[in-house]
Amino acid sequence: MFEEYNPLKKKIFRIIDNNGKVKNKKWMPEMDTKIIQKAYKDMLFARTADLMTVNYQRQGRIFTYPPNLGQEAISGAVAQVIRHEDWLVPAFREMGSWLAKGVSLKEMFLYYMGNEDACKFEGANQVVPFSVPIASQLLHATGIAYEVKLHDKKQVVYTFVGDGGTSEGDFHEAVNFAGVWKVPVVFIVQNNQYGISTPFSVQTASESIAIKSVAYGVKGIQVDGNDFFAMYAAVKAAHEFALSGKGPILIEAVTYRKGAHTTSDDPTKYRTKEEEENWAKTDPMDRLKAYLVDQDLFDFDEDKIIEEYKKEVDNQFVAAENYTEYPVEDVFKYQFVDMPDDLKEQQREYEKFLKWKATKVK
Repeated sequence: MFEEYNPLKKKIFRIIDNNGKVKNKKWMPEMDTKIIQKAYKDMLFARTADLMTVNYQRQGRIFTYPPNLGQEAISGAVAQVIRHEDWLVPAFREMGSWLAKGVSLKEMFLYYMGNEDACKFEGANQVVPFSVPIASQLLHATGIAYEVKLHDKKQVVYTFVGDGGTSEGDFHEAVNFAGVWKVPVVFIVQNNQYGISTPFSVQTASESIAIKSVAYGVKGIQVDGNDFFAMYAAVKAAHEFALSGKGPILIEAVTYRKGAHTTSDDPTKYRTKEEEENWAKTDPMDRLKAYLVDQDLFDFDEDKIIEEYKKEVDNQFVAAENYTEYPVEDVFKYQFVDMPDDLKEQQREYEKFLKWKATKVK
């Protein structure tokens, strides 16, 4: 796969078209029908939770949130490959992978409520906390993979970043050292066409992100990130490649961020309705559903399932809302041995805000 779709050949790896028809039979993965159905339902749950989370934020019940809408096939494919013993070093837009590793929605909600207890990940194994500083997590992933190789552990490290993150120095350092050390890390770049409001066209002069792998001497591939089967096949191949000791893989998943960058963003200011409508034709959920329908595998009541999902999401959210309040002083007092004046001032201002908020609520 990585030879046939070498980034220098300028070919994007795709298996199904926008209508769910298999166009690349050679690379169509052998998957049990129940696994495919499960993958669709998992992606449906992630989308339902994502849409509801945006609503919670609009109600003022959580802070800023980065929607996953339109990118479900990427983390959804990883969810079907990643194992209990593997590492997940996330960014902030791959909910499907978090859930697969055992991170609960309650913990995710706590995180976006500003509660540090969120990152205890009590039911998860080998998951690093969500990373908001752009691309910094990639260095952590390479470091973890170095330790995995050093102690000859049979593990693979998965890490995510957006297209904007590839302009950060951390991205280049992480991929470079991963290549030098030949460590088992899979870099997944979610190229959703925008780094906040910056379009991909001005992010880099390179023809793709995948082609950057060539400079670092690692294998790379550009994949249709809205094609579940292509993503699954690429991630599966990358997993086997890394696990065999051959080194890292760089996957560029070409997708589209259907929602805003975060709930504090207004994408209508920098992209057109026509662009959004064109990309809507490639929606990952629609394509996988079309495949299931075409293969006579769509044998479940989707509306009923969504209603069940909504109840589960709401239960998790209420549990997060009723969670023990996080001590305000803990946000500030563990940063330095002696708290500097500017941090003291921040604490005073935040305490004033909380008093104001309590008054407004009453």
